[in-house]
Amino acid sequence: MSDAFIIDNQRLVWRGSGETLVVEPWGADSVRVRAVLGGPILDSDWALLPPDPADSAAASIVVGQGEKEGEGLWRSSRQVATLTHGAIRVVATAEEFFDAQAGYTRSRCRLEFFDAAGTLLFAEEEHGGALKLRARDYDALPGGSYRARASFVSGREEKLYGMGQYQQDILDLKGSTIELAHRNSQVSVPFVMSSAGYGFLWHNPAVGRATFATNRTEWFAESTAQIDYWVTAGATPSDIARSYARATGHVPMMPEHGLGFWQCKLRYTSQEELLEVAREHRRRGLPMDVIVADFFHWPLMGDFRFDEEFWPDPAAMVAELAKLGIELMVSVWPQVSLRSENFAELDRLGYLVRSNRGVDIQMSFEGPSRFLDVTHPGARAWLWETLRRNYPGVKLFWLDEAEPEYAFFEYGAYSYHAGQALEVGNIYPQLFSRAVYDGQVASGQGDSVNLVRCAWAGSQRYGALVWSGDIHSSFASMRRQVTAGIHMGVAGIPWFTTDIGGFGGGRIDDPAFHELLVRWFQMGTFMPVMRLHGDRGPQREVFAADGSRRCHTGAENELWSYGEEVYEILAGYVGVREAMREYTRTLMAAAHTDGQPIMRGLFHDFPQDPAAWDVADQFLYGPALLVAPVLEAGARSRRVYLPAGSSWTSLSTGTVHDGGAWVEEPAPLDVIPVFARDAQMAELVGSLGGAGGTGARG
Repeated sequence: MSDAFIIDNQRLVWRGSGETLVVEPWGADSVRVRAVLGGPILDSDWALLPPDPADSAAASIVVGQGEKEGEGLWRSSRQVATLTHGAIRVVATAEEFFDAQAGYTRSRCRLEFFDAAGTLLFAEEEHGGALKLRARDYDALPGGSYRARASFVSGREEKLYGMGQYQQDILDLKGSTIELAHRNSQVSVPFVMSSAGYGFLWHNPAVGRATFATNRTEWFAESTAQIDYWVTAGATPSDIARSYARATGHVPMMPEHGLGFWQCKLRYTSQEELLEVAREHRRRGLPMDVIVADFFHWPLMGDFRFDEEFWPDPAAMVAELAKLGIELMVSVWPQVSLRSENFAELDRLGYLVRSNRGVDIQMSFEGPSRFLDVTHPGARAWLWETLRRNYPGVKLFWLDEAEPEYAFFEYGAYSYHAGQALEVGNIYPQLFSRAVYDGQVASGQGDSVNLVRCAWAGSQRYGALVWSGDIHSSFASMRRQVTAGIHMGVAGIPWFTTDIGGFGGGRIDDPAFHELLVRWFQMGTFMPVMRLHGDRGPQREVFAADGSRRCHTGAENELWSYGEEVYEILAGYVGVREAMREYTRTLMAAAHTDGQPIMRGLFHDFPQDPAAWDVADQFLYGPALLVAPVLEAGARSRRVYLPAGSSWTSLSTGTVHDGGAWVEEPAPLDVIPVFARDAQMAELVGSLGGAGGTGARG
């Protein structure tokens, strides 16, 4: 055969049977693979940043001599090319063969991925002879796009982590099917890390599916122009996290007001109600960094401003909070009511999501509305300018409904400026965060963090603090947040939080909920951001002075809302969080500079311990604290695994344990089992021990 491959600078290019395949270095120890049928390779920058040329300088490509084999119906020719780039090696095998059933000669090319030692990490699925399988499969759609599938084989023993947030308590994703789509409390970030020593990013914002079966791994896009993925090889999870952050962007440095306690409820209905909570915190000597003005503080969705009747002087409110040392966060929904003062302008400019058929209404919560189309650069600029003008002095925004949350998740019904929702829909939350982040940076704000209900690959570089959505108030739901936080960290989103106590289903007069709240609050103390929120019962209706109805609110949700016993425990843990401020700051710095997750699985720091890869109900808060939340009602002790390779000191009992063992740890209601790693934590242990109140036992 003639040369099947072209070397274009450091890119390996293969063309055959109408398909173009490109493999190229993309960051240290990493490659990007793109394949197109019947068209040119596209330079889509959905999440990947341009690589530093210096990182690829040592990459090499070697193309071997072609070989022929067989006769007649079995004749074929083969050529092999190898791209070596640091810790990763890609072997491409090209073939031309006579297809007896088709009656003509065809071409194919298969990729295999190895580490530096020559161990196979994974490979594209083989054709299977008479099976005629295609590892890269394209099913044409009207308009030039394809339903596309990429199929791979990998070791049955590997364990897989990442992919964002799914409401399940599964840690090892091998054997799972994952929907590549966003929903309320579901965050699709299509990056997976393997215990075999590689990370894989499906660089495609299409709605689809990932299946990690025993016999094959499949990535499927409902509608796309090309197959596009990125692979890195690394000896440890921290190496893989580091490379992935370099490829998709580092999270900013968390500002100081992100390190402590955040207070929130559904919803403070007025300026005075919110201020009085902040004042009471200070009267009681309780730390607070942030307080939140939640949804429907506006007249109508899409007005993006305070309702003057309930919030008469926002500037004075921001100023008083500043004197108290508290930052205000303001909720922003991307919905625009059909009655909003901005609707006509946004519709005329083409800045709203379009329904492909039928009446153009996409959500009807508190009235019919459409979504702002943040895939449109003009819409993003419009949003920031409106927020800047209407919320002076506000540095923090809560970007809710960021999936976006359609009334029905019928993705084929909607289209964006960037394309059909089926093809590009998963990019929406990333660009929602970008709209505000870019505006803040352009305005000179250098410490941006914005709470957002959804994310995609690259969201972290736009200051996205992701929370786990409208989850239920139950111990089962609380347990799912442990695995959610671990997977989000692997997927490159280090800023993660939950509604402490869950969003819906808890009543302030229910002793069973009091126990759940205490246990969740303890866990939240050791999460990247500690934030109390929820729609507590019983709810309360809200009316304007003229008798017209406003959106309801929930019951009180302050530390003192649940009785004196609960208050003493919660106040103690706010003190623990404050005592950890310096340590938390170091974790945020490591996320910012090195891409390391803050909330992480035990395997992250102990990959040589086989048991560490399977513990789904504990996590590490940075490298030095092991957190084992109590996840069962009525439990007053729990079994804890302490990874091998370190000694562990219980912060509640002071007992020192050798690693590589299970221990039964006491956990009375005011105690969460937390263990400090080795002697490096002596200072932190001392500071927590002096935090005061019941928190000293935390």
